[in-house]
Amino acid sequence: MATRDWNAHSYDAISTPQQQWGAAVVARLALRGDETVLDAGAGTGRVTEMVLERLPRGHVFAVDGSQSMAQRARERLPADRVSVICSDLLALELPEPVDAVISTATFHWILDHDALFARMRRLARSGGQFVAQCGGEGNIARVRAIGRDVGGRPQSAEHLAAMAEIWHYASVEQTRERLERAGFDVGRCWIAPAPTTPPRPREFLQTVIFAPYLEHLPAELHEPFLDAILAGLGEPLVLDYQRLNWDATAR
Repeated sequence: MATRDWNAHSYDAISTPQQQWGAAVVARLALRGDETVLDAGAGTGRVTEMVLERLPRGHVFAVDGSQSMAQRARERLPADRVSVICSDLLALELPEPVDAVISTATFHWILDHDALFARMRRLARSGGQFVAQCGGEGNIARVRAIGRDVGGRPQSAEHLAAMAEIWHYASVEQTRERLERAGFDVGRCWIAPAPTTPPRPREFLQTVIFAPYLEHLPAELHEPFLDAILAGLGEPLVLDYQRLNWDATAR
């Protein structure tokens, strides 16, 4: 998997929806307080902070593939209780098995979920928890349709035509089968609608959703592209998020 860098400063300021989703996932972890936990796709460390509050005697491996995200997490998190690692999750190695794996708003950026779940199983001890949330089947379908329309217009099409697939939004059935195949027992797996009006909508679209598009467009087309996306979304701006969740246990 080729990782990409993010605008960590912007993401840190506008990721309120992701933090809210993350808090709900953290609440699903069953912790005594002395465990070792992997936060897979920790971003700037805001959700990792929530995990730490549940671990007064524990330790967290906070892992992200973006150098800027990992650096911001290092600035935020206490080095004696958190090991921040910049790594592709598909290649991640840890010095010890973890008691739990948590991930929020990350796994849809990884196209090969079979390889991903197999790697998470290698990192978790038998009996360890695997609690996660990411974009699922139907996620931002309307937003993506508008992106395809705007990206297909003459001024953008030549730059975006060769852009590879960005996201993998799996179904409940696919996810349950992949988790079981990787060596997890699945307690629950479900998709929940999460319609969202983000803070600073233009910046949110620029940083969180359409950054891969903008990376392929020349700088002079960035603002017209975002203008057209916003015009297509209309007012009030609501992003049609669908969040895939699961609670599983390593066999």
